[in-house]
Amino acid sequence: MNSKDKVLAALNHENTGQVPIDFGSTAVTGIHVSCVDALRNFYGLDKHPVKVHEPYQMLGWIDNDLQEAMGIDICGVYPRCTMFGFPNENWKTWKTPQGLEVLVSEHFNTIEDKNGDILIYPQGDASVPPSGKMPGDGYFFDTIIRQEPIDDANLNPEDNLEEFGPVSDEDLNHFASEVKRVKNSGKAVIANFGGTAFGDIALVPGPFLKHPKGIRDVAEWYMSTAARQDYIHKIFEKQCEYALENLARINKVVGDVVQAVFLCGTDFGTQKSTFCSVKTFKNLYMPYYKQVNDWIHKNTNWKCFKHSCGAIETFIDVFAESGFEILNPVQCSAAGMDPQHLKDKYGDKIVFWGGGIDTQRTLPFGTPQEVRQETLSRCEIFSKQGGFIFNSIHNIQAKTPVANIIAMIDAVREFNGQK
Repeated sequence: MNSKDKVLAALNHENTGQVPIDFGSTAVTGIHVSCVDALRNFYGLDKHPVKVHEPYQMLGWIDNDLQEAMGIDICGVYPRCTMFGFPNENWKTWKTPQGLEVLVSEHFNTIEDKNGDILIYPQGDASVPPSGKMPGDGYFFDTIIRQEPIDDANLNPEDNLEEFGPVSDEDLNHFASEVKRVKNSGKAVIANFGGTAFGDIALVPGPFLKHPKGIRDVAEWYMSTAARQDYIHKIFEKQCEYALENLARINKVVGDVVQAVFLCGTDFGTQKSTFCSVKTFKNLYMPYYKQVNDWIHKNTNWKCFKHSCGAIETFIDVFAESGFEILNPVQCSAAGMDPQHLKDKYGDKIVFWGGGIDTQRTLPFGTPQEVRQETLSRCEIFSKQGGFIFNSIHNIQAKTPVANIIAMIDAVREFNGQK
């Protein structure tokens, strides 16, 4: 059984006794570039600066040699452009605030402000205001809110649709090249084609836009989901129309090389509660998720991947009803998200892609033995009757001890009978 077979079995809820591993295939299952560098050193791999393929969170690219060393079973297909709107091409060296030399796109243009913070520009254009800021001693970028004053009498949904439209030939060529790269890898493939994230708060401020218009402030957007629902519906309706047209064109290019598609990263939970009611979800979000997922199920063999952090146990049934088969990151530390309860109640309808180790406490601050114990426990719970892809709860963050990351990987191997 190769990597692809293991993943397909898990996605189909088949109990094979083997838990597939994912790290690096999506922007929510990645590893900070400093930890990727540490892992390469630990395994004695070729020494070279690691590529930062997702600069917003400073995620490091996991080369094939490190994938093999870690036993990773899944490859990712990313969009052509980063969260800051520029393509990864013509790599150059850059030093992080901690002095680590990494590789970044030639369009990764930054400046240090008077406070020592590092500012980055949308689409690499230094002639417009910066859209991201990394503290002088920080490890990743935060979005800079650049919303213009709101005039409720003249709000135009088209302003919040600036980033959506027909997929370009350039993007289609990129996806064709990417699936060719991973087609014969022996691994499963998950893709993020973009354009299907309804209300993802990381995207709302438009860090990839030079002059974002419309509602672009995080707080204003959340208030709008309650106070301006007609406006939000108009945005989602047109976005959904574009998404369905684009998926049809993309499918012709990528076909059945892809096994799963990362559709949306909109968070519906906090540590203790939810951002909205199930009723609001059904009225405002579900109609559009369902259209996209229904099209995918009718026209492809792809499985639909939904990311949402937080205490979202009450949403899992409606996620499944909306057509999502996969839930990530499975934040077991949040209220109501006990692993055994989740598996017992939802294990027959949802694939848990994540939940393997707590990245807020255990992985960064525990001992290797504590990491091993939690990893083995999560594998035991989530893997019964299949339906589990091992990943940490969201990305592995900077300063996580490499010994703990190795303890986690070794524990999954131990569970799989590989050591």
